Amino acid sequence: MRKKNYKGAKCTKRYVEKCEDVCKTYDVIQYAYADLLSKAEEEQSFRVNVLLEGLQEGDYTSDFVIVKADGGLMIRECVSRRHLTKPMTTKLLDASRNYWKSHGVNDWGIVVEKEGVANV
Repeated sequence: MRKKNYKGAKCTKRYVEKCEDVCKTYDVIQYAYADLLSKAEEEQSFRVNVLLEGLQEGDYTSDFVIVKADGGLMIRECVSRRHLTKPMTTKLLDASRNYWKSHGVNDWGIVVEKEGVANV
């Protein structure tokens, strides 16, 4: 989950199979997860950095909104393991989960790295 118009890290722009637009990733976790999604058979397509419109906490985006093969939606937020215990991170992850739940999406989860490599 990131602030809209996030400028804190280098943005990698590339075309990735199954991504509905240019795939813009801001860290190694997002980059690796986009690669994984492009190869997975159970995912049909995905979008990255999707704006959470009307979120009370401000203008934030969800990292991945994924359309599964059965047509259902799946949300994944990428978080560095060292940020998981920070109060603001917890608050924003809860806000994301509640936002998507209020929109009828129950398949919500986080993606964290393991020893410098994305562990999905």
